[in-house]
Amino acid sequence: MQLPSALLEQAVAEFSKLPGIGKKTALRLVLHLLKQDPDKVRAFAESMVHMRTDTHFCQRCFNISDSLLCSICSNPMRKQEMICVVESIRDVIAIESTQQYNGTYHVLGGIISPLDGVGPDQLYIDQLIERTRTGDIKEIIFALNPTIQGDTTIYYIQKKLQPSEIRFTTIARGISFGGELEYADEMTLARSLQHRMPVDQLKV
Repeated sequence: MQLPSALLEQAVAEFSKLPGIGKKTALRLVLHLLKQDPDKVRAFAESMVHMRTDTHFCQRCFNISDSLLCSICSNPMRKQEMICVVESIRDVIAIESTQQYNGTYHVLGGIISPLDGVGPDQLYIDQLIERTRTGDIKEIIFALNPTIQGDTTIYYIQKKLQPSEIRFTTIARGISFGGELEYADEMTLARSLQHRMPVDQLKV
């Protein structure tokens, strides 16, 4: 892509480094900024810098935070005795968007995957175990992706926490609403049968 300005080309190159942003999209974004008032572009740039330099990770759950504790961990209205274990911050955002969970979280920062060179020591597993020892934790909900790596991580953490009076649960797995059985894989179908529920619990 031949551009008339080296500065323009540099800006396009930087934008195209973002995930899902190709050269054409990057060029469209840069040209849009070029039309804006310089003060607006400056405010945009400064907000990006502040986001990167001033954003921290919660020292308790490792969620994104503006202070030592995130807004969830510091909220007295949340159930502090309940921890939902997730792989990434994106999972926290997804669960929070449902407005159906009122406990706290623990972001592992990934899942155990030996083939990818990710072991337990590279995740925030020890910090989770420490939380269970220092706090009155009654339930841990595993909200990890239903994969071999996800199940391995669940198994590892549960074993590390034994013996324990903590209740261990995982999010339900099965056929998604509106899905068709013929397109579901065998593992999903099997787990749907294993975690079947009474018909009178269905909400129509």
